[in-house]
Amino acid sequence: MSEIWPILLGLGDKLAAHVVLAASAIALGIVVALPLAVWASRVPFMARVVLGFASLVQTIPALALLALFFPILLSLRAIFGEGLPTLGFLPALLALALYALLPILRNAVTAREHMAPGVLEAANGVGMTGWQKLRLVEAPLAAPYVMAGIRTAAVWTIGAATLSTTIGQPGLGDPIFAGLQTQNWALVLAGCIASAGLALVADVLLGMIERGFAGRRKWLVWGGLAVAATGIVASALALRPVADSNDRIVIGAKSFSEQYILAQLIGGRLEKAGYTVEYRDGLGSAVVHNAVTTGAIDISIDYTGTLWTNQLGREDNPGREEIYRIIVDWERETTGTHVLGRLGFDNAYALAMRRDRAARLGIETLADLARLSPQLTIGGDVEFFERPEWIAVREAYGFNFAQRRNFTTTFMYNALQSGEADAISAYTSDGRIAADDLLVLEDVKGAFPAYDALVLIAPEHADDTGLLAALEPLVGAIDVEAMREANFAVDREKGKQSPQQAARQLAARLGL
Repeated sequence: MSEIWPILLGLGDKLAAHVVLAASAIALGIVVALPLAVWASRVPFMARVVLGFASLVQTIPALALLALFFPILLSLRAIFGEGLPTLGFLPALLALALYALLPILRNAVTAREHMAPGVLEAANGVGMTGWQKLRLVEAPLAAPYVMAGIRTAAVWTIGAATLSTTIGQPGLGDPIFAGLQTQNWALVLAGCIASAGLALVADVLLGMIERGFAGRRKWLVWGGLAVAATGIVASALALRPVADSNDRIVIGAKSFSEQYILAQLIGGRLEKAGYTVEYRDGLGSAVVHNAVTTGAIDISIDYTGTLWTNQLGREDNPGREEIYRIIVDWERETTGTHVLGRLGFDNAYALAMRRDRAARLGIETLADLARLSPQLTIGGDVEFFERPEWIAVREAYGFNFAQRRNFTTTFMYNALQSGEADAISAYTSDGRIAADDLLVLEDVKGAFPAYDALVLIAPEHADDTGLLAALEPLVGAIDVEAMREANFAVDREKGKQSPQQAARQLAARLGL
């Protein structure tokens, strides 16, 4: 428990960002839901339509809903111009506001449906207009029920907002996702405690307001609103930029340890050169590439094999050097993104097994694995089985596994050790291969392409000589042994380091 307190005390900026996002989403949900509820109360058919839509939204997993807004906004950007953000606050706000709709709508509509008919008839009898009846009769009577819906929406939204990390929005999901990836359970617990604490505080404050409406006690209503508003304003003030945006560089990273380490290594170089650095961790492969090409982030680390299959749609394998040359030309001509160069190591997909299990089954190559695959279970990371690389290697060797299972990267290796999977989609630069004594099966047909690590620079910074000069020493400087050592330092339980510590150690090893 002693490890958690320093982490909790260091989550101030993440907490502030989480408060602003959740409060904005709830406010937008209220602004949309209440007029819809009034409309639905006047037109019974609309009640079924709007409640049906809100219920449909709830069936979509929050993570998927957040991710869906990225391509939607990317398409709208072509219409409304480059100023429309595609990552971070805006897509998270829109997705979470939709998620907050159902409880507010349902409670508001239900309150109106169960309102005593005599009260409404009396209002009509004294000649009230529609607006007067809504303001003086319906709204006060429905307010406690509406507040109950807002309380539910607030708790849901605060919890779902932790997932906004995946689309580049800072929040309390950052320590949770980073901790899950690096097996730093203190980070995970700190993020969960902070998120749960925030939800409890919001529930208490909104409960005060609800009781104030129910008991006609204005001091409870105004007191709850004042405390909530103070917290939101304080959080917004804490997020004010303190540096010129021209010197602010946003570095994106995918959701595994190597990316966290390299992002910190690059960030350290840029900070020494006088830049202010922000990090957007936990992004998916497609999201991070689109983000850097559109300027939503400024720098990312990617891999030739990923770009070759995901972005260029290529399935052939003309060789490492030719793949790199084609990618550099394609990025320059198609997206305007600058490929700074290769970092010096290859982090390819590979299939790996426990050495003792492979020896017992007589498996050394992917061809051997294919022969026994109907009897075995394969595990992959959350996107592996949808990737072109898996399709290519499956078709090349004729894999037909008895079962396929998806895991986060961390738990994928644990699944192999516990016997939950017989083979996994490992990464060749991962320190856990040596630490767990895994056998990387030989790809005798060359089905997996090369995965040289690259640094991509957004088009608007492609000619930033200061930035390029700061990062140029990294090109070709990191061999696979150095990267494995850094990854191992973060991924293993004993003597575990943070990505920042591993990045500093890697920089020292490189003489930087």
